[in-house]
Amino acid sequence: MPEKKREDPGPSVKDPELYEKLRDEGDSKEKSARIANAAANTSREEVGRKGGESGSYDDMTLDELMDRAKDIGIDGRSNMNKDELIKALREH
Repeated sequence: MPEKKREDPGPSVKDPELYEKLRDEGDSKEKSARIANAAANTSREEVGRKGGESGSYDDMTLDELMDRAKDIGIDGRSNMNKDELIKALREH
């Protein structure tokens, strides 16, 4: 079966090669662009070390999770319970 060709991610993506690799791994467009742009601003190795500064979603209250979901634009959040919010946030 022929490989599906994706559209060019556009000029806002600073590291298209990393962006495509992340998309192939199943990451969302937004997440792939965020990581690719962060990697282009530093080194890829440093991007991996940046994590771990924020707490675990499991330690957050439902209100804190709702606020975080609102900040990043997760639709349907008002109907989600804590576990569903955590899953949506992790997959975004």
